[in-house]
Amino acid sequence: MFSRRSKFQSAHRNVCEDWITALPREKARTFEALVRQWECTYAMMSIALDDAVSFRARGELVCARQQVSIAAELLERLGGALNFLCETLTTRARRLRDLPCVEPLNTNFFRGNTGRSAASWNSILHHILFGHRSRFFHKLRILSETVDHLSGEFREAAGDIAKGLATQPSDCWERLECLHYDFNTCLRETEVVLKSFLRILPSEQLAGLSTELDVAPIIEPRHAAVKPGLSPA
Repeated sequence: MFSRRSKFQSAHRNVCEDWITALPREKARTFEALVRQWECTYAMMSIALDDAVSFRARGELVCARQQVSIAAELLERLGGALNFLCETLTTRARRLRDLPCVEPLNTNFFRGNTGRSAASWNSILHHILFGHRSRFFHKLRILSETVDHLSGEFREAAGDIAKGLATQPSDCWERLECLHYDFNTCLRETEVVLKSFLRILPSEQLAGLSTELDVAPIIEPRHAAVKPGLSPA
């Protein structure tokens, strides 16, 4: 019992340290560039959903339905990017000897049944599986499946609203808010896993991963050279 608890506490501490400790420069650039792409899409999706809610509150249903459709399209695009990352890390991780520790999804961080069920299943298997390799692969698989389910449910609810097919519109709008919240949880979990993976990834493989993920490099701004002033002479 003591041994199992010690291992869990050690894994917990390692995950936290992986997240708060700065990455080497080149790895940090890859991480920041990729997360910036995700955050940009997520922000646009959230704005579209907020606008839809505001239009609905003012009785402008046509505009509300248009914004809901935009939000669904953006969320599906982001979901595809997160799923592709999980698939890519899974493939590359099979060729690595050392893998990072992961923690199971927390049911308290989800509101809907889909997210809470996935987190519960992940937590159960996390404590059954032996070795952090199996736990890492299972975490990626659960994340990918959950993102896929949440995206599909959001698209379905948004489609019912956009086409005026919802028999209980208020329930659909509440469902969108819940799905939006749970999708955000998956996004944050994916960012943590990515940073932990980059930490253990051999430096010589970073360029290949960046190319595969189509990460645009972050270009640091160049400071203009200061021209020397003319002397009084």
